[in-house]
Amino acid sequence: MSGGLLVAGTTSDAGKSILTAGICRWLYRRGVKVAPFKAQNMSNNSVVVVGADGRGGEIGRAQAMQAAAAGIAPDLRFNPVLLKPGSDFSSQVVLLGEAVDTVTAGNYRSLRPRLAETAHAALAELRAEYDAVICEGAGSPAEINLRDGDFVNMGLARQAGLPAIVVGDIDRGGVFAALFGTVALLSPEDQTLVAGFVINKFRGDLGLLRPGLDMITSVTHRPVYGVLPFHPEIWLDGEDSLAYGRILGRPRGPRGTEWLRVAVVRLPRLSNATDAEALATEPGVQVRLTVEPAEIADADLVVVPGSKATVSDLAWLRETGLADAILTHAAAGKPLLGICGGFQMLAETITDEVESRRGTVPGLGLLPVRIAFEPRKHLGRPTGEGFGAPVSGYEIHHGAVTERSQEPFLRYADGRPEGAVRDNVYGTHWHGAFESDEFRRRFLTAAARQAGRGGFTVAADIRFAGVRDHALDVLGDLVEQHLDTEALWRLIESGPPDGAPFLPPGAPQR
Repeated sequence: MSGGLLVAGTTSDAGKSILTAGICRWLYRRGVKVAPFKAQNMSNNSVVVVGADGRGGEIGRAQAMQAAAAGIAPDLRFNPVLLKPGSDFSSQVVLLGEAVDTVTAGNYRSLRPRLAETAHAALAELRAEYDAVICEGAGSPAEINLRDGDFVNMGLARQAGLPAIVVGDIDRGGVFAALFGTVALLSPEDQTLVAGFVINKFRGDLGLLRPGLDMITSVTHRPVYGVLPFHPEIWLDGEDSLAYGRILGRPRGPRGTEWLRVAVVRLPRLSNATDAEALATEPGVQVRLTVEPAEIADADLVVVPGSKATVSDLAWLRETGLADAILTHAAAGKPLLGICGGFQMLAETITDEVESRRGTVPGLGLLPVRIAFEPRKHLGRPTGEGFGAPVSGYEIHHGAVTERSQEPFLRYADGRPEGAVRDNVYGTHWHGAFESDEFRRRFLTAAARQAGRGGFTVAADIRFAGVRDHALDVLGDLVEQHLDTEALWRLIESGPPDGAPFLPPGAPQR
């Protein structure tokens, strides 16, 4: 077979990513050779994967998570177009893993035909190689101002002949209006591809929801394939920082006598907030995303994460008073960690003629390194050592260390230095390093000691990979237990349903 399905949503963060992952895990457990796909993603949460030619490239982190759900290695074709916002008006365009341009709303249209052609070709290749490809839409298909030239929502479904299901988040309220309105704003040709609905994040007595399910089916003549309950263990690999609340994960009680409180600065152009997820898997570690100087002052460990706009976000730190709070925290001898762009902000100087083009600006001066941005982005999947433990991660950065006068934080496998350490201040360009379990434990042990949390004890039995795989199994279980999987299988195998009626008013024909 060469089946497929589009998972569309009423809004961003409605549950498209997790439903796609859950369907992939359900099919994988049935023995189906399945792959995920998102034609175009807008996210600064990305990961480096190695292509068939040995070249490293970027895809959205959510698509790498979905690949894990499908039991396969990530592939650049799973997310052929990635837009990484650097400001409110411009985004870097990553095409099949490689940064090729920077676009604004004005010049995006001229590039769109090339992006669409690449995305359509990637999907065609995947459908020739896999039994089923589960496609994730972006935002909502009812963003009618964006329908012309669309190649990720109904434009993709039309081109590839895919049936679509629409998922809505009941936690937001108004889910039935959102489901109905999503279909009713589509053109008649697009509506014929919409097969039905899934409701996400339900809490409570399903019997109370039943009248609404019956009515939405009656007025749309499309079934609700099921209602997924809210589950507290589904929080890994958010598509962007907006997917996270103030507290990251579900903190479990400490193994020792004290908690370790971690504050992660929620930068305006935060990149790879997922780096902090590994810290949040540890019992007794509370990870809070914050923009409040008072919460920096109250933290044991402060993390300045990655940024897609390092110089701009550094200026924001100074404007908001967060820079002063970070400097005070470090001066008190408490641990401070900078990752990628956050590491660059801790340097003595940053010379940037690539992203911001502001020349040389002063950093926070907490690490004895100087940073210069290079035109070509550095992408890699390094391995090495830190704190006497093996470490692996991935690199995505333009900034490079040009001078250093301190011990490195990590070392590459060939012995080269990486990052920097000065007493209680640490910095690294490596994303994903804290997914290496023994390294994470040793770092947190040292950080707790510096923070005066002698009663904090790491857990020797926590494996990040195991935590994530368990979450994917939970997703697969939710799909199997709460959705009409036989009906979903018929859609994947047979394509769009026949005779789906038109709901007025509808958009003009596209």
